[in-house]
Amino acid sequence: MTVTSSAGPDPAELQDLADLARDFFTREVAPRHDEFVAQGYPDKALYRRAGELGLLCMSIPEQYGGGGGTFAHEAVLFEQQVKAGDSSMQLGVHTGIVPHYLLAYAGEENKRRWLPRLASGEWVGAIAMTEPGTGSDLQNIAAKAIREGDEYIVSGAKTFISNGRNCDLLIIAVKTDPTLGAQGVSLVVAEVSDDTPGFQRGRVLKKVGQKGQDTTELFFDGLRIPVANLLGEQEGQGFFQLMEQLPQERLICGVAAAAMIEAAVETTIDYTKTRHAFGKPLFALQNTRMELAECATLAQVVRAFVNDALAKHLRGELDVKTAAMVKYWTTEQQTQVVDRCLQLHGGYGYMEEYPIARMWTDGRIARIYAGANEVMKDLIARFL
Repeated sequence: MTVTSSAGPDPAELQDLADLARDFFTREVAPRHDEFVAQGYPDKALYRRAGELGLLCMSIPEQYGGGGGTFAHEAVLFEQQVKAGDSSMQLGVHTGIVPHYLLAYAGEENKRRWLPRLASGEWVGAIAMTEPGTGSDLQNIAAKAIREGDEYIVSGAKTFISNGRNCDLLIIAVKTDPTLGAQGVSLVVAEVSDDTPGFQRGRVLKKVGQKGQDTTELFFDGLRIPVANLLGEQEGQGFFQLMEQLPQERLICGVAAAAMIEAAVETTIDYTKTRHAFGKPLFALQNTRMELAECATLAQVVRAFVNDALAKHLRGELDVKTAAMVKYWTTEQQTQVVDRCLQLHGGYGYMEEYPIARMWTDGRIARIYAGANEVMKDLIARFL
């Protein structure tokens, strides 16, 4: 089921994109799952391949190397990645989050330097917010950027950074004024490599799921960044910038949740129609049919909710409260539906070679990242 919207582009165009993206993930990415799990990160060349196919930065204007489309195009990309069973390439961050911070807040010269490299896949993008002692409480981050002349000197540590091992461009949330709370937060951009002085990549973290996806610790000890790499016209705008961009990040979570629910229901229907127990297909048993009827209904409701939010986003009307609702509710339904579908697989559902097992482990993080669901509920309550 392709993401569509009355406010979006031609459905035929989106379908062509879905076919292209599906082919890329099923032929070139998903078959290398075991390789990426073993090393803990995907092949960086796949980002360049995605760039060659025009799958990156599709909603960024063409003048900056992007596709000149809308978020509807990126939603199709994320959906097809989930349905192909790939969780190694963190494209939500690389193409759905990082470029939009640069487009919104970077200076013109930096936009022309950075965005085309992300769109081509020459560079991989990441954003470093979470710290060892600070998760969703972004206003209390400890990483500092102290100005010395025309440079910031960055010190501190970040953790759980998606694309941290592979990244070439890194947005870092720092305190430019450690004496202030949210008003002291700024975002700065670093061009990094393994040889960048003051920058060190830590270990690739071992996770419950998404084991082929690059999640890393990062350390800064005197990292020098040009003052021109500050996002925004002045210091102290970082917290506002984060809050302004987070609705799209949370919508990405909703798009992925809808896709995973649909994939879980589809693969479970196929399994229960071919797997026999007590002399008949599992699908013939009343409990199986009732469970799948409920899960299929949830899939349709989640899809309607996500598509409505997508239409609002394309019109510039997706507010903080609704984005939080989407992120919280769809990921909760995802967890429940995938678990119920795994149960219908019986013992085979616990075997990693079955898609439902990887959905179960890969999807659990959805209730935590982009703001834990408990934070989402508190945020929603502030608008009631």
